[in-house]
Amino acid sequence: MAEAHETDKNIEIWKIKKLIKALEAARGNGTSMISLIMPPRDQIARVNKMLGDEFGTASNIKSRVNRQSVLGAITSAQQRLKLYNKVPPNGLVLYTGTIVTDDGKEKKVTIDFEPFRPINATLYLCDNKFHTEALNELLESDDKFGFIVMDGNGTLFGTLSGNSREVLHKFTVDLPKKHGRGGQSALRFARLRMEKRHNYVRKAAELSTQYFINPATSQPNVSGLILAGSADFKNELSQSDMFDPRLSSKVLNVVDVSYGGEAGFNQAIELSAEILSNVKFIQEKKLIGKYFEEISQDTGKYVFGVDDTLKVLEMGAVETLIVWENLDITRFDLKNSTTGEEIIKYLNKEQESDQSNFLDPVTNSVLEVTEKTLLLEWFAEEYRKFGCNLEFVTNKSQEGSQFCRGFGGIGGILRYQVDLQAFDVLSDEEVYDDDSE
Repeated sequence: MAEAHETDKNIEIWKIKKLIKALEAARGNGTSMISLIMPPRDQIARVNKMLGDEFGTASNIKSRVNRQSVLGAITSAQQRLKLYNKVPPNGLVLYTGTIVTDDGKEKKVTIDFEPFRPINATLYLCDNKFHTEALNELLESDDKFGFIVMDGNGTLFGTLSGNSREVLHKFTVDLPKKHGRGGQSALRFARLRMEKRHNYVRKAAELSTQYFINPATSQPNVSGLILAGSADFKNELSQSDMFDPRLSSKVLNVVDVSYGGEAGFNQAIELSAEILSNVKFIQEKKLIGKYFEEISQDTGKYVFGVDDTLKVLEMGAVETLIVWENLDITRFDLKNSTTGEEIIKYLNKEQESDQSNFLDPVTNSVLEVTEKTLLLEWFAEEYRKFGCNLEFVTNKSQEGSQFCRGFGGIGGILRYQVDLQAFDVLSDEEVYDDDSE
């Protein structure tokens, strides 16, 4: 049940991302595009009254075209709000107005939905574009983790939130090494060495306060801290009196890494995987890592490429379907008007512009497009029928990028081994007879 809930949440996030992209691209004439956001426990009556007042104000706009389009948008918003007798538990988002399409025509749009997570923003704006800033906040993971990677060469401060990591600051140091010079100077050298180490730890402690404490609230701006490094400095820092007590209470883990800098940052993320298991970045690395493991061990329980994945999906053999969230492939339902035969094709943008893909190879007659759907949308609606989990991945992680570039951004982990070559031979022969001796 938890897996199904997680999949549904991932689909909701993907839908919101897609909607934001479409809304940001939309443009209208004049100020006829209304963006309206109502937080939970807001009153429909209050918004209706406010829209009524706005209608009165807009009636005074001098430009006739602009006046009519603004009044039309306000009326559309009022009509849509009549469908709700109260604001849904997570709030309500409404976009309405007249947009200009690519071919220069005007088109009325009205989009209203309840977000998958409570939206704590109030917004009413009339502009020549839709405002989606509040929706972007829905996509941000609630959990943000801080990383301090500290060794004898320098320190790196970074954060990990969702599937995006960010390096806040890094600096290098040149500390004196231990040496074999004896005599009267030995103590002086040791003292200088200890002093420089102490100053280095103090600088790291001061910068950690600067980067991980919010000055407005005087509270940590991260959900947890991971200290990493290859020497003993990370332990010195965690036990030091100079390390801010507000941050020391947030330390989740202290890990040993083989490198410093960004390589150490990546290793620290992997080593802290169990603690940060809810972060999307780790889940993505784990999922694609498992997929690559099936390939490297040649278990036969993997599939990649559009055609092969869809064949195996039809068989019900896919356990986890993995797709890149920006996969640009469209599913075409085609019909041959002469023979009545129905064909399904999956085409990318290049193939879509090639007219030969819409011709019957035998009769050369033009195939009629009965339905056209983005493959990702089709997966989001239909994945349950195939009894699989649907996972969207990005190309932000190293593994994700490799999956998108090397495997076409679509693949799956299978429940059991499937010999796709034998499957192809069988479908090529088509005719087989059980009674043949």
